[in-house]
Amino acid sequence: MAYWLIKTEPGSWSWDDQVKKGVEGWDGVRNHQAAKNLKTMQIGDLAFFYHSVNEKRIVGIVEVVREAYPDPTDATGKFVQVDFKTVKPVPNPVTLADIKADPRFAELPLLRQSRLSVMPIDDASWKAICEMGGVSA
Repeated sequence: MAYWLIKTEPGSWSWDDQVKKGVEGWDGVRNHQAAKNLKTMQIGDLAFFYHSVNEKRIVGIVEVVREAYPDPTDATGKFVQVDFKTVKPVPNPVTLADIKADPRFAELPLLRQSRLSVMPIDDASWKAICEMGGVSA
């Protein structure tokens, strides 16, 4: 199993929207590196659900339930989406400031490639962030 972080603008698609829907396709990704990460995801992989813009915090966990397939919102046919299922909320949301303040995360793509919307999370960071958020990893 691999771990990921996916970013969303809560005004466009929020954790509450994800919870209500249950399973939803992650569409609209147009960055090539982020799209490559989507193509790498496998069923059962888990991802942190991150609210960007003003919140900048991890608020939930989702699971990949359908691997990469063509994104119907992409007229060029170059980009893909995956489907995510809601798993659980993060009881104590972990903020970007919390992550920046912890030296264990110095190499995390969230800090090194801050504009990337879909990124891998290493096992040790996943476990540490889960602990910070009050989630059993």
